[in-house]
Amino acid sequence: MTAKLSPSMMCAGIGGLSGALDAFKSAGVEYLHVDVMDGVFVPNYSLGTDYVRQLRELSHIPLDIHLMVERPERHIDDFLRAGADGITMHIEAADPATLPQTLQRIHDAGKEAALCVKPATPTEAVYPWLDALDMVLVMTVEPGFGGQAFMADMLPKVKALREEITRRGLHVMIQVDGGISGETIGQAYAAGADCFVAGSAVFNAEDAEDAIFQLRNAWYP
Repeated sequence: MTAKLSPSMMCAGIGGLSGALDAFKSAGVEYLHVDVMDGVFVPNYSLGTDYVRQLRELSHIPLDIHLMVERPERHIDDFLRAGADGITMHIEAADPATLPQTLQRIHDAGKEAALCVKPATPTEAVYPWLDALDMVLVMTVEPGFGGQAFMADMLPKVKALREEITRRGLHVMIQVDGGISGETIGQAYAAGADCFVAGSAVFNAEDAEDAIFQLRNAWYP
């Protein structure tokens, strides 16, 4: 199983952003993960279309936009115009009546569409839409804040989701976000995850490129 890394830009310091982007390009990371928070769906605010637009100008690495917002379907077009390469919406916040059309709008733009589940939400909640997804994000912390501890009790959800994807013969990535480090990435990989959002493990390291190398080395259990 080929795995991918998506450094969490929420953890990036403004002063070191250029150096971090150079390191990520050199290390060949597959995505840059951008957390968008509205202070309603989660009790915090972060990033937005202006940040995504500027990040798009600074880097050609695909932008993985995680919308932690109420009614995410209202913001899809804005983020697509800003430069998103993939958009993840929370199943808990999206309008189920218009979700098929929203996913199709993302695909019509030639971008990747994903749904996310919070720790309390079973992965079965996304099963009706699996055929229309490129990825499912399983939160391994409560969304809204960085630096939280990895919730190992989310791994059975990852395993069950991987089994369902395999049973249907689909090619859907499973991303995990929260507490990913050299100590936890192998557990998530073994459970069936193949895309990893890493924040503190990368941005708190002295050498971001080496941190990426160490994570890639650690996901094999």
